[in-house]
Amino acid sequence: MPNPFPIRQNALDAPASGIVEVFDYGRNKPGLLPLWVGEGDLPTPAFIAEAASRSLAEGETFYTYQGGIPPLRAAIAAYLSDLYRKPVEAERIFVTSGGMHALQLAVTMTAGPGDEVIVPSPAWPNFVGALAVSGATPREVAMRFGNRGWTLDIEDVAKAITPRTRALAINSPANPTGWTATLDEVRALLDLARRHGLWIIADEIYGRFYYDGFRAPSFRDVMTPDDKVMFVQTFSKNWAMTGWRIGWLEAPAALGPTVVNLVQYSSSGTAVFTQRAAIAALEGGGDFITWQVEQARRNRDVLIEAFAREPRFRFATPPGAFYLFFGVEGIKDTRKLAFQLVDEANVGLAPGTAFGAGGQGYLRLCYLRKTEDIVEAARRLSLAVGAL
Repeated sequence: MPNPFPIRQNALDAPASGIVEVFDYGRNKPGLLPLWVGEGDLPTPAFIAEAASRSLAEGETFYTYQGGIPPLRAAIAAYLSDLYRKPVEAERIFVTSGGMHALQLAVTMTAGPGDEVIVPSPAWPNFVGALAVSGATPREVAMRFGNRGWTLDIEDVAKAITPRTRALAINSPANPTGWTATLDEVRALLDLARRHGLWIIADEIYGRFYYDGFRAPSFRDVMTPDDKVMFVQTFSKNWAMTGWRIGWLEAPAALGPTVVNLVQYSSSGTAVFTQRAAIAALEGGGDFITWQVEQARRNRDVLIEAFAREPRFRFATPPGAFYLFFGVEGIKDTRKLAFQLVDEANVGLAPGTAFGAGGQGYLRLCYLRKTEDIVEAARRLSLAVGAL
């Protein structure tokens, strides 16, 4: 039967979220441990929320700068300059309505109908979704799972480049695998992009959630100001602000007029009170980040120790992010298994199929929660898998 409400094909082709599908199935189940989405269980720290309240009380409820209020752009630049020990200009920073908005802006500027963007897979599904909505084609490059955990073969990336390729979308530390590019791999990917004249869309959102150092290796460590690199970022993870929908895009300052124009035609700017909260997070949230990273490290180690006792679990210790991406020996249909575990273990996990073809046969577990929840989830899952 023909659709009585015809719309553009790229809107119809936007993939449905396999995470939301399971989330909706078990959302209100009593006693369920919800480990399916990418957030912790802590609310935003009070000092951040109080900054937003003060802003509202002072009447900051009007239209504002499309690129972000100058104090926030300056605070982000200062934070990045300190973290990476390299000066970052505030003119490179553009405040967005969440990390997803930053990604959409980056995709809009780099790829459209007829273009391709290389995405290592398994990958955060919003990469593929953003490309599909723009009319571009995601070209997935399968990562490999072996004795060294998840790895990305740079030669596989090179072979995937065609005359239609416009960008590499690189997420490190990665959601869902925890794969983290070494400095040599970052340099090799940048060199590859330079040779082919490609953009790099760098998602380094989990850069502070890195367990072999203070932060993960970054394109910022090897790039020059002339390199075609855009960074998408968010306040969601480091400062427990997923519901605030505020992030930023870092791009060459010369693109400023274009970015600001695109913001005008997408969100018309980010609410000032959320920007005041973001400034408070940057200026006073260092200890909170440190605490969260240590909590994630403890939970990761607890989970790995527990899963090691069940021989059917297949996994590698993730060096970054806060997810365990694991398989169950003998089980290929992990979408079906995710629904089954909601019913039988009362644990909510994301099916690996939500993360592209490379995720088939795996499940994602977010371990940024109270340690007792992770211990209990591991117990329930071990019992359920042992009974399969």
